[in-house]
Order: sequence, then structure tokens, then C-alpha cells
Amino acid sequence: MMHSDWTERYRPASEGDLEGNESNRARIKHWLKSWDGKIPKKPGILLIGPPGVGKTTIARAIAQDMDWDVIELNASDSRNAVAIRRAATNASTNQSLFQTGSTNKKTLILLDEVDHLTGGLRAISEARVKDEMTGDENANRLSGDSGGKAELLHLLTITKQPVILACNDEMGLWGRNASWRSTRDRFSRFLEVIKFNRVTKSALQKIARKVLKSEKITFDASAIEFVTSENPGDLRALVRDLQVLSITANGHLSKETVQEYLQLGKRDSNIEIFDGLRKLYQANTATAASKISLHLDKSPDDLLAWVSWNNAAVFESSESISNGSRPLALADKLLSSRFQNTAHRSWYWGSQLSSLSASVSAFHQPGSRIFCSYPDFLRHRHGSYRSSLIEKLEETIGCSRHTIVDEILPYLSLNHQKNPENFTISISLGLSPEEHASLCQLSTSQQSTKELMERYAKEFEAKIIPDVLEEETSEEGISEQEIEQNLDGQTTLF
Repeated sequence: MMHSDWTERYRPASEGDLEGNESNRARIKHWLKSWDGKIPKKPGILLIGPPGVGKTTIARAIAQDMDWDVIELNASDSRNAVAIRRAATNASTNQSLFQTGSTNKKTLILLDEVDHLTGGLRAISEARVKDEMTGDENANRLSGDSGGKAELLHLLTITKQPVILACNDEMGLWGRNASWRSTRDRFSRFLEVIKFNRVTKSALQKIARKVLKSEKITFDASAIEFVTSENPGDLRALVRDLQVLSITANGHLSKETVQEYLQLGKRDSNIEIFDGLRKLYQANTATAASKISLHLDKSPDDLLAWVSWNNAAVFESSESISNGSRPLALADKLLSSRFQNTAHRSWYWGSQLSSLSASVSAFHQPGSRIFCSYPDFLRHRHGSYRSSLIEKLEETIGCSRHTIVDEILPYLSLNHQKNPENFTISISLGLSPEEHASLCQLSTSQQSTKELMERYAKEFEAKIIPDVLEEETSEEGISEQEIEQNLDGQTTLF
């Protein structure tokens, strides 16, 4: 299954698919290879650069080529002391479980958007971290990024696995108070710094041609020239532009179509979500809101979530909130139907309707001081599923983690929440009782869930064991001559 968001659909999975920043790619590759049989002097890398240039994509692609596992945390995940400790523990577990003999397979710990990691270097008590790690129901749960920065520094001092951090603005990580130099110096002892530049125009054009050919959209050479002319080297923005243009291209992208699109306004590729939302809420026309939404670095699903979360805080009257709910409801309906059409119009209108909800719904224009916050349910959506469930679905279905979490699990989970006693799909996927409970969004500490898991385990055994015995019996009935005939002409590993 292909991701409906082209930025995920065309995310490079191998170094051979990458374009631009060749020298930085070589440095990252050299550093990763320096882990061969030893821990390098600096066990971490800090990647600094503008959004959309492929910082984390490059790291993931090279690690993939080296057959390494990747554990990733970004701004949508909880990144407090416990979350980072779990990531480090999982990396250690992966190595101990799957590394044998002299195999040098590592687990890359990748933390994106660390410039949005809030708080100082004050550590959370070890007892509190351990209580939450062990699932103590009486433990005082950590919220947000509590203790995250201190735990990250601690991780760099003790890690036996490679750690890569990525950010747009390094000052966001160091902090903007009087002690920022001290914070920088403490981190710098363990970090090699690599700064990224914008992707070149020739690389942008090469990627644009590749994407359009893959989508079976023909194009004029001048159209490629124009679509990259206003792009300052932002790969992600380019692919988003192409997806929007595909809606009106009707199978062929012409110079005129691109010119009309660019007339909507010059691209501001550096627009961040918080600044963009403030501009969106202050826009007083649908046209202005449309321009802003096209330049926000968020998928329609995420923009819908951000607007619906912040409307109640920004709008002062219940009438404005009610007004804003109507386009959001329609956007949600359109986005849920996007798999039933191939014109990508649902994807486009999902974003446009969300922007209208924020901009023209209010009876009174919001003031100049607008404070938007990160949606809690977005921050925790990845953490609501067991990591083993996501990994098993990745392996079984053959999709990326983003596709599993964003597009498959929500529908699969909704179906199971309605009927947790229906074990058919979970058993066919080989899920454990705990993974089935996670799919149903049930707490394993509740007695009713424990009883459900016991029933699941019994049905799982009743279904799986007879199938295994039948396979073994059928194999025993095959003669040695038949086995030799079946193996004739095949290359075996043993």
C-alpha cells in the first residue's frame, strides 16, 4: 500500500535514491562505519539545517543500506526522560537479541527536531524514571519533555549504539538563556556537528522528473524549470507542490499550470507550524488562508488535527467555535474517503477546509497575541501502540512505519475497538495477546483486558498449533526422492 502523502511515498529508502548534500552524506556514512567494532570518540552526530533538505532521510537511508535497525523519536512523540530511556533500552535489547558472533549490526537512535525539546538539564530522579519504566500504576507520570534534555545528555555519555540528532536551529537545543554556552559545551563533547545546505536546483529538477514519471504524469521541460525556480532547495516542499499540481494537471503538467499555481504567492519554505498557524488565524479572506496552508509543512491530516485542537483556545465565542467545526467535519469526511478516488482532490480539500476553519470562522478577528499549542493526541498517537505491533505490521504488510501508523493502524484499530472479541485478523497476523490488546486500545493492567488476552491466547493456540502439526505431518510424508527432485536446480544456504 502506497502512502497518500507523496512526501512519504517518495521518501528515499536507500542512499542510491538520494540527491544533493554529497559531502555531508559521505561524512555521515564515514561516521556510521566508524562504529565497526568500537565506539568512536564522539558517539553522536548533530545534523543542522533548514527543513526539507533530507537530514533524517539521509541518516535512515544509509542505516538501511547497512542493515541496521532504526529507533526514531520526533516532536510528535513523547520525549521525556522515560521515553528516551526506553529508546536506549530498546536499542540495547535489539543488539543483544539479534547480534550474534562477530556480526556488527547496530541500532541507530534517531531524534529529530531536538530544537523543540523543551526544558533544561535538570535530571529527573532515577527512582521516578524506574517506577514509570516498570509500569508502576502509582507512579507520577512524566508529561511533555520533562527531563528529556538531561536524559539525552546522559544517553550520549553511556551509549553503545550510534545516536543522531537533527534540528533546524541549534540554539533551540542549547537554549536561549544565559547558560546556553554551558549547555552547548556539555553536548559538544559527545557530538560531531554537520551543517546542511539547501539542495541544488539541478537535484530538485531531477527529483521532480522522477516523481512525475512515477505518477505517469507527462510534463513540459519549462514546467520543471518553473516549479523549481521559486524553491530555495526544499525537497519536501517540492514534492508537496507536485502533489498539489497533480490535481489540476489532468495527466500533463504544463508551464501555464505551474505559472498559475506560483501566482498564488511566492513560497515561504521556512514557515513553521506555530508561526503559520498564527498567520492562518489572522487571515481574513479565504484566498489568504489558502496561500498560507499551501506553504505549511504539514499533511492535511496533521493540519486538521492542529486546527481542531487550537480553535477552542483561539476563538473567543462558542459561535465561532461552532462555525469552525463545520468545515473541519467536512475535511475529516473527505480525508477518510481519499482511498476511494485517485484524483487526490480529497487530499487537497482536506487541507483547504482546515485553513478556512481557522481563518474565516471567527465572528471577531483574533488579536495579535495568538498562542497555539501542540495537540496532545498527536504527541501520543505513536506511543498508544506497542512498538512490537508496529514492527510486526511493517514486516507483514511491507509498508513504511509512517504508512502503518498514519494510514493503516487507525482504521484497523477502530474496527477492533468496536469488537475486541473478534480475533480473526490479529491471529492471521500472528499478534501476541498484548499486541491484540494494543490494537484494541485497551490497558493491559485492567482485569477485563487480562481476561480478554487469556481468551485470545487460547483461540490463538487452538488455531495455530493444528496448522503447524498439519504442515509437519505433510512434510514427513514426502519421500527423500521427492525432496531431492524439489531441490534440483535450487541454490541452498546449507
